[in-house]
Amino acid sequence: MSQEHSTLLSYYAARASEYERIYLKSERQTDLRAIEQWLPPKFAGSRVIEVACGTGYWTQFIAPVAFHVLALDAAPETIRIAKTRVPEGKVDFLVGDAHALPQHLGLFDAAFAGFWFSHVSKTRQREFLLGLAARLEPGAKVVLLDNLYVEGSSSPVIECDAEGNTFQNRQLNDGRTYKVLKNFPSEAELLKLVAGLGEGPMLTTWQYYWAFEYVVIKS
Repeated sequence: MSQEHSTLLSYYAARASEYERIYLKSERQTDLRAIEQWLPPKFAGSRVIEVACGTGYWTQFIAPVAFHVLALDAAPETIRIAKTRVPEGKVDFLVGDAHALPQHLGLFDAAFAGFWFSHVSKTRQREFLLGLAARLEPGAKVVLLDNLYVEGSSSPVIECDAEGNTFQNRQLNDGRTYKVLKNFPSEAELLKLVAGLGEGPMLTTWQYYWAFEYVVIKS
């Protein structure tokens, strides 16, 4: 496990109880209400694998319309919270590594990753997407949702490494500070990453967020 990944796991485990304060920013409410309406129809009737489900903020919107959701996260602390906010029987939760999705999970016809892809290092982004595709049926829908960098609202970027990864400082309520990997990919970078892997790629942007969707290429 890389140092960045280890730091990220520690950060989100520690942050579980205060994770959703990011959704309370007043300037982001219009975007969030729009995305809460936009997202669920993408998964209507689908067997969905949700990667890095966190506290289940987005799971609660997907689960009611999906046939079933398998929601995976590396932090048991966030999964405990997620379990309290979804319909019983519609969602199975699993503690696991987004970079090593188990084969025994079977295949799904849709996938969602909210605010996870920005935490994947540039050298592992394609690897992650290939690993996700291995758990999907041909023709499956993939939706990635994440942050745009907005000066004055986003945490400042404090560092950029030799690979082009960017980092932010994140402070918890108790004062502990973590340096967290947080990338902000361009549309061109996203299109390049799914070349030969997905078709019909589409980028949707709001003021503070982006969503990138594509369909896994049929064999």
